Order: sequence, then C-alpha cells, then structure tokens
Amino acid sequence: MPIPSSLRCLNLPLPRAAALLAVCCALAPVPALAQAELLGDTIGNPPVAKLQALDRFGAPVPEEVLKADIEAGLAPRQFNLWAYEFDIAYAKFEIKNPNNPPGRPTDTVELRNYFGPTVDPARPIVAPTVELRPGDRLRLTLDNNLPADDPSCIGFVDVNDPHCFNSTNMHTHGFWVSPSGNSDNVLIKVNPEVEFVYEYNLPEDHPAGTFWYHPHLHGSTALQVASGMAGALIVRGDRVPVRTEDGDLEPGDIDVLLQNAEGRRYPEQIVVLQQIPYACRDAQGDIKTNDNGTWRCDPGDVGAIENYDLFGPGGIWQGSGRYVSINGQVVPTLAGDPRNPLRANEVTRWRMISAGLRESMKPAFYRARRSDIEAVRAQGYSAVTEAEHEAFIDATCDRSRKLTQFSMATDGLTRPRLQKQDDTVLHPGYRDDLLMVFPEPGVYCLIDETLAAEETVSTAAKGRELLAYVLVARGPTGGGRPADVIARNLSQGAFRALPGERNREMRDEVLAALADGFDLGHFVWHETMEGMTGLPVETVGFSFDVGPSIGTLDENNNVVKPRQYKPDRIDHELVLDTAGEWRLSSEAGGHPFHIHVNPFQVISVVDPSGVEVSGAEQIGNSPYAGLQGTWKDTIFVAQDHVITVRSRYERYIGDFVLHCHILDHEDLGMMQNVRIVLPGAGGGHGGH
Repeated sequence: MPIPSSLRCLNLPLPRAAALLAVCCALAPVPALAQAELLGDTIGNPPVAKLQALDRFGAPVPEEVLKADIEAGLAPRQFNLWAYEFDIAYAKFEIKNPNNPPGRPTDTVELRNYFGPTVDPARPIVAPTVELRPGDRLRLTLDNNLPADDPSCIGFVDVNDPHCFNSTNMHTHGFWVSPSGNSDNVLIKVNPEVEFVYEYNLPEDHPAGTFWYHPHLHGSTALQVASGMAGALIVRGDRVPVRTEDGDLEPGDIDVLLQNAEGRRYPEQIVVLQQIPYACRDAQGDIKTNDNGTWRCDPGDVGAIENYDLFGPGGIWQGSGRYVSINGQVVPTLAGDPRNPLRANEVTRWRMISAGLRESMKPAFYRARRSDIEAVRAQGYSAVTEAEHEAFIDATCDRSRKLTQFSMATDGLTRPRLQKQDDTVLHPGYRDDLLMVFPEPGVYCLIDETLAAEETVSTAAKGRELLAYVLVARGPTGGGRPADVIARNLSQGAFRALPGERNREMRDEVLAALADGFDLGHFVWHETMEGMTGLPVETVGFSFDVGPSIGTLDENNNVVKPRQYKPDRIDHELVLDTAGEWRLSSEAGGHPFHIHVNPFQVISVVDPSGVEVSGAEQIGNSPYAGLQGTWKDTIFVAQDHVITVRSRYERYIGDFVLHCHILDHEDLGMMQNVRIVLPGAGGGHGGH
C-alpha cells in the first residue's frame, strides 16, 4: 500500500512514514477489488485487510484517536498489536470462463471462502492481503460458519482419506513464528460453528518479504485451497544495515532501497496465482464434459469443489479447460495500484505467489503487438487446446520482444544477489519477488511458458498459456537498459536510506556491493551455511510404494521404508539451537518439499547424471540455476535428483510438519511430523 497523502503531507522522515503503513490499514477502508477496476477487466492488487489497532490491554483503538493525531500534524500513537476476523462460509458468485459459448461469459460457482472487511463478495476467491511489520502481533480470528452437517466427516476409515471438508485451520506459510499453541499450529482443528483466535508474534528480527496464508487441516487442505482460500502476507520493513561495535553486520530490509528520489515506493503488483478446478455434475455424479473432454457447466448449473476426483496427476487441470486466475479474475489486465500505477522506464516490484493446488508455472513477459488495451481485448480469448493457445499468443504477443526479469527474493527471502533471468519457475507454494522495467507504455502479455513433463508437479508437459495482460502507463523517457535503470534506482535508494556523513561508510559498502554484480548481502537475514561441515543429516524420500508416502534415503539415495502420515508419530526429532543438513530425493515424479518454521539454504542440486545444476553458471540450462546459496521454505524435488539443504533450528520448540506441497498428496499421507526439543530433553536427530 503506498504511503497515503495524509501521511506524506506530514513531511516525516521515510522510516517514520513507513512505520505508519500498518496504522493506515486501520484508518480507512482500502477499496475493494471491484472499486479498484480501472477499465473493464483491469484490476489492481488484491484488497488489503483493514486491521484493527489494539492498545496494550487488547482493547480496540478508536479510529478517531488515530485520525486526530494525524489531523493535528502529529505521528499517530505507536501500536503493534492488530486484530482481524475471517468469516469462513460458502459463497455463490460468477467466475469468468472463456471456454463457454458466446453470450455466456461466466459460470456460477458455490465455494468455501474467506470473508472479512474489504473482501468483495463478488470475487472472494482471493482473500485480502495482510500487511504487517517485524515486531507486530496479529490476533486473527477464524469464525467457521460452514455447515455443521458435514457428511465427509462421518465414517472415514483412515486419517489419510480426504475428510472433514468443513473443518479448517490456518497456516502462515513462510512466517518465522512458533508452531505451538494458538500460533502457527496446523495440528489443531477448527470445526464448524467454532470460533478460534490465532495470535502470531513476529519477532523484531523477522525478515521483510512476501509470504502467504492458507488452510492446513490434514484431510481437507487441498479442497479448501482449491476453492480459493488463500491470500498474500506482506511483511514490510524499514531497517537499514548497520555495523556493530565488533564489526558484525546487522542486515537491513531490501524495502529501503526500493524507493525513488522522492521517497515514493516503487509501484508494486501482487500476483496471487490460483487454479480453481470447479466442476458441474450430471445426475450420476459424473463431471459434465464437452466433446473435447473439457469440463462443462450448463445454464442453471452451479459449479462446486466437493470431491478429490478433481485433483490428480497427468494433466487433469490442463485437460479441464479451466483457466488460472490472478487476484480473483481470469485473464485480467494488471495495472498495479491505481494510486501508484505501473509506469514505463520505472522499476516495478512484482510479488509472484503460487497459491494454487498442484500446477507448475513459468511466467514470462512479452510486449503485445498492439499498444491499445481495447484493441487487444477485441481479439477475444477462448483458447482451450495447446494449439489454440499457441496461435492466440503468436497473434497477440510479440515473442521477439521478451522482457528481462530480475529476481530479488525467493520465498520472501532476499537473494544473495539480484539474478537476471528470462522467466520464473513457480511450483506450488513458491514465491518470487521480481524487479521489472517496462521499456515503453502500452500493453504487455504475461505468459505461462512451456514446461516438460519432468519439470511439472503434474508429470504432464504443458504448452504456453496467456495468464494476463499488463497495462503500463507513460513514465519518464530515455530510461536505458533495464539493468542500468535498476542499478541507478537502487543506488538512489541507498543514498536516500543512508543519507549524510554519519551513514557514509555503510552507504559506500552497499553501493560497492550493488556495483559488484548486484550483491544484496547487506539485506540477507540468514547467515550462510555453505561452509559448514559435519552436520547431522536428515533424509526425505518421496514415494508411492504404499500410496503417497515419505521414506528415508540409503547411501545410494534410494527411497527405503516409505510410510504414510501418522498423527501420533514423530518422524524427526531435532534439538533447539543446533543445525542440520537435509538430503531430499524422489523415486516417483517431482514433489515440492515444504517445511514449516525454519527456512533452509540450498547447498546443491545434482541431476540424475551427477551434474550440479543449481549454480549461477547454469542459468538458461536448468530450472534450478541460481538457487545455490539462496534461502527458501519450499523446493521442487524432481525425480532422481538429489537436493541438499541446510537449516538452523532456532528460537521455537514444538511440533510441526514437513510435506509435499501438492496438497492432495499431503492430504493423502505425504507428510511427516517434526519436533524440536530443548537440549537435554531426550531424542536427537532422526526419528525413523
């Protein structure tokens, strides 16, 4: 959210103004998605949650108190305790379907969704963005208003059978918070007609970045996320890097560099990518289909997501004829925030969030052949088959004018250095923060590029698809090469964030690092583990020997002893304030490995031929290129690859999980329990 004029007029220093961003959420409603429309299907970012400020006793702070301070020219009283409430209920609404016959542009669906202030009830399949700051506390109430009469919660035999579709909980994916009690505890169950208050205490040293939230109740996770129950979590920071008296580096937030000379934040585009596989059924309960096999809803039908036959490998999603939605719309036009739109020759920040169920994506940007959005839209869009997608993209998008991307962060965590690339690979659970420079105003295409079968979680090759148009307003002229524009702007950001003589040494350090291949080391919050040796090793091997399961790896990286999830079994017991190495592999397809609480650093990725493919020198040749040394919380484990990561078990004890982020695999048993204990409390590394 850009700094409102009511705060900018105070002429406060940038760190103070940035510190008030969370307060702004409580001052006035942020326009709902429908109000943010600029032209037809042109949309901005998802709605922002209007958080309620609480005082130190937990009582709501009246808006008049905050407004009075601002109107008096004073900084509002400082609050870091916030509250928000989600109602969880069924919603009936329309979703665009370009595959429908002419004259019927939408399908009617009824899905489980989150509702709260600022949510547009006409488009609830993207939940509000929750913005916080390091050191904030969030009391998030889940009020489960789904029907208590839930047949799926009766008579299921195995905990790894999908069940209890109307029960839920919450996971703050990527947050470094406690997994216990009413914090990020995914081992509790919020039944219908139950209200539960989560409280997330972000530590003062929590990294700023892009995270997300979604349900995580074993047995219903996939079905609820597929219904659109997901939203962005943004942690904003204003800390600058400093040197301690001992010469150690205390890192800063990359956010402080991402502002222009006037102190205006770079335009941001949040992209919440979802696949909503709703279906309409005949009297026998079978999915209705067209002659070409794609799914069909007839007039009067109501699409639903009530069965796990909607998920599965082999390209079920691609064959369904459904379309990826972005921020709650199918094939929208993205234009950033209306108050801070995307402009040519300026740096823009793209927060890409793969919040879908089980699809791999590869977003890329191209210049459209026409600059007028109405002329582009007039071509229509109803491509279904791979050949139709290719033909439409060729006619609409100039594939000779592909834009360069600069990846700044993976899974919300700043990279060691900015990475130049042509496209971004996003598997379920992934996030990538990109810096983009659009060279001229007009229309651009956001395309999902081709992926080979072995590169996808669905184990099916996929062709190109149009995801969205991007509308870029006129900006400054003569910007130069994108890399030069970014270098110039980041340097300007360093001067603004670290002004004057007292900051000269640190400013010079940051500028020298930026000049050295866009080194971002001053903004990386986790100390590297690349040189560590002798760490205890945990192993994870994905298998289908006994259904979706996880085993250990032998010395040849073969999966042994695969087992399905068991709630009362601890598979890995680790000791607080120690570190460990994890070796990951898969013998059956590719699986995104995700572990809660503590992130990990990628040490190596070795392909089946024994070649290391995660180094920067592999860019353009491997989807893992440039990941070596980065910090993540989710990584795709391609079949017969061996991935080595390292992690520190810091601050928090308790039980949590690791699992495959193909969420129906998780529901079906591809998950394990992890416990972190105090030193001397028994146990040790490796619970198998």
